[in-house]
Amino acid sequence: MRTSDFDYDLPDDLIARFPLAERSASRLLHVDGTAGGWTDRRFADLPGLFRAGDLLVLNDTRVIKARLHGVKDSGGQVEVMVERVLDNHEALAFMRFSHAPRPGSRLRLADAIPATVLERRDDLFRLEFDPARTVLEWLEAHGEVPLPPYIDRPAEAEDAARYQTVYAARPGAVAAPTAGLHFDDGLLARLAALGVATARVTLHVGAGTWQPMRAETLAEHRMHSERYSIPPETVAAIRKTRERGGRVCAVGTTSLRALESAALAGDLRAGEGETDLFITPGYRFRVVDRLITNFHLPRSTLFMLVCAFGGMALMKAAYAHAVAQRYRFFSYGDASLIERADHAL
Repeated sequence: MRTSDFDYDLPDDLIARFPLAERSASRLLHVDGTAGGWTDRRFADLPGLFRAGDLLVLNDTRVIKARLHGVKDSGGQVEVMVERVLDNHEALAFMRFSHAPRPGSRLRLADAIPATVLERRDDLFRLEFDPARTVLEWLEAHGEVPLPPYIDRPAEAEDAARYQTVYAARPGAVAAPTAGLHFDDGLLARLAALGVATARVTLHVGAGTWQPMRAETLAEHRMHSERYSIPPETVAAIRKTRERGGRVCAVGTTSLRALESAALAGDLRAGEGETDLFITPGYRFRVVDRLITNFHLPRSTLFMLVCAFGGMALMKAAYAHAVAQRYRFFSYGDASLIERADHAL
């Protein structure tokens, strides 16, 4: 397949650049991959689309304030986007600059943080932060919320809370698992009262999720790697859900990729790992029956994933419907609930 097979027209004014006043006030497109149709709903209607015994799997990663502006010791301006915290004092980061800094170059970030460039790894730089604080402490004190480039505005005070799920717990992501942004405590309580269980996974979303696909064919593309963790309690919850005839619903493509990555060898296994799983039409899903997710960029790996999950022809038609009905797109946009297709395409 070619990357261009996953293109679609999206008016710029449908890109949501600000969150709604209430998390659960967004719209919801319910897409049935087996029946081959869709229904327009509200996200607040979600409890009516679940039944007792179903399971929601949430990604509890927490977004860190990963963006920093600063200067090189030569005086040149730099922008740093932390991709991954390696340990208490080192991180991998994307950097923007007029001239690439060499290993050994000193930086001063946010007019507060001394840092040193240790090495370059392809598109990433390994940085050492001043040991007076940990990397996470420096970022929390001086970093900016790393809004996606398509939001196209500086982060505001509201974003610190709204570009974060209400159940975020484990710091490490530089992009939010955005399907979870629609849930508030009241909606989660309503689902629990109906007998819908919840379980957690962690996948620390990297800045590579925003990188455009440069390959002309899917076979040429290589995914960026991300860390994930599956607790034993989540494996047990999924087993119990299967035993009682319930459905496993991943909240977000990140939860889905973590679960499917941990089941590539057969049965779902608890533990930690790295995943560069690239899910495209024809993939055989092993764990997830339903997927809650936002609307994704044209030609993106995430749009390819939802086409694999719901059926390519149906998802392209559903997205055309969403554009025509003026759904809000991307991180702060509306959501979809997709029932897994029984067919590959």
